[in-house]
Amino acid sequence: MATESNPALASLPSNVREIIELANQRDGGIPFRAKTAHIHRTWAGTYTSLPELYIQPESVPEIQKVVRLARHARRRVTTTGCGHSPSDITCTSSWLVNLDNFNKIISVDHMTGLVTVEAGIRLYQLSDELDRRGLALPSLGSINEQSIAGAISTGTHGSSIKHGLVGENITELKITLANGETLSCSPEDKPDLFRAALISLGALGIITEVTFKAVPAFSLAWSQAIDSDKAILERWEKDLWSQAEFVRIWWFPYMRRAAVWTADVVDPVDMKTGAVKLREPPTSYYDSWLGYYVYHNLLALSRWIPRITPWIEWFVFGMQYGFKNGEATRISAVQPSQKAFLLNCLYSQSVNEWAIPLHKGPEALQRLGAWLQNLKPGDPGYVEHGIPYSAEGLWVHSPVEVRASDSTVYTSREANTRPFLDPTQSDGPTLYLNAIMYRPYHREPTYSATERYYLGFEWLMRELGGKPHWAKTFTATQADLAKWYGEDFQRWGAVRESVDPEGMFVGPWHRRYLLEPIQSDKLLPLEEIQQTTKEVPARRGGGIEVIGIQNPVVPN
Repeated sequence: MATESNPALASLPSNVREIIELANQRDGGIPFRAKTAHIHRTWAGTYTSLPELYIQPESVPEIQKVVRLARHARRRVTTTGCGHSPSDITCTSSWLVNLDNFNKIISVDHMTGLVTVEAGIRLYQLSDELDRRGLALPSLGSINEQSIAGAISTGTHGSSIKHGLVGENITELKITLANGETLSCSPEDKPDLFRAALISLGALGIITEVTFKAVPAFSLAWSQAIDSDKAILERWEKDLWSQAEFVRIWWFPYMRRAAVWTADVVDPVDMKTGAVKLREPPTSYYDSWLGYYVYHNLLALSRWIPRITPWIEWFVFGMQYGFKNGEATRISAVQPSQKAFLLNCLYSQSVNEWAIPLHKGPEALQRLGAWLQNLKPGDPGYVEHGIPYSAEGLWVHSPVEVRASDSTVYTSREANTRPFLDPTQSDGPTLYLNAIMYRPYHREPTYSATERYYLGFEWLMRELGGKPHWAKTFTATQADLAKWYGEDFQRWGAVRESVDPEGMFVGPWHRRYLLEPIQSDKLLPLEEIQQTTKEVPARRGGGIEVIGIQNPVVPN
């Protein structure tokens, strides 16, 4: 009977098919839009998994039905958007929910700027819809492929000391919990649930609606130039981060140079009168298909001849930015905000990003540079890096992305607007350092370069009081994170336990970083654990396939 109504579910265990069929008969025709044989892959191809079911609900009743069915079928539920995180946080062998078809604008109040949207809407869709209404998001990260729920759930940020996390303007959330109930929460109503859900990491439930405060649509006048990192570090405490509303930097450790991008909001009167007009930036060799493939193939070549990596940095970014420093390299443009913020991520990559106090940035870059270049006393730029791992024979990719924010501008614990798991500084500006290692043609760099790089990088970040970005690659333990977040970590855990006591939304990633180390007598009834992993051949996309099983102690 179940297979007659949905042949795609014929491969499911008979008890699961019966539960679904019985629910379909009783729920008044609420669809269950599920299929099998779906391959889930992260954007970078770093991880894959084969969920038992891939489900794309289109309404809140459909989402609630998914959760109720999962509870009866004793299945874990994971939510994914574009899979842009290079980690295995969205991998599952159980039920995978995607909200791409749950993506409408629900309401817009032009008087207050409050906008309510379905949580599956991608940021590029949201930006377009807001622009049609004369509105915009106040700040964005470097990409716009994520769903709004995914962006806020992992602490996405832009680069401005006048702004914090992208989620700082959220005023209310709705979330469907493990019991099938959908609750609203805000700083005034269920504030602990609100603060936990602002960075939920998918472990509390399925976020269904997001209400946030938009701003009038704006354009950005931006410019970019490259200079020596010495010149940039000399401006660090003076005006480097305050020279414009938005500032971001790309640091090239072998050339000891850095590209600085600055942007300010254009006066809307100037745009309306035509005093300032939209203008695209000049294109370069790097922006062409030729530049794309030349760089990609040079990265692939460096897998076998790693010593050419510094030369690749010099050649590729010299061709893009120029081989000289200073004003001669400056380019500029005027673009709508949703376009000006964006970057091309280019190729498959591993990323490891940490948040440290902004004032420790010069020390971080100087020590990291000295380590990567194996500088000795007397060498130009030498400082004592202190990193207890050798970088001999280690060659890494460029650039290191350098960004800043300040979550204290709009959020605080006292106002119940700061997420419990906010990795930024609670008493001032934060610096983000993002270490990138490309995977040319979905193949990892050779000689364990990524592992060695991240080992030293993370040691330095810890030394400087950092915390990892939740969506990126990192090796911190649950004990580390509990120590760094203190009471906020415990309060987030208490909320998780209260709304999902059986662990319907808990998987191997959550156990690794957020719950106590795995013990069979402490597993949650619906928790999924990692059974094994296996390498995926590069011809099939590469990466690691994660294979999980439901808690084997508690029968399904």
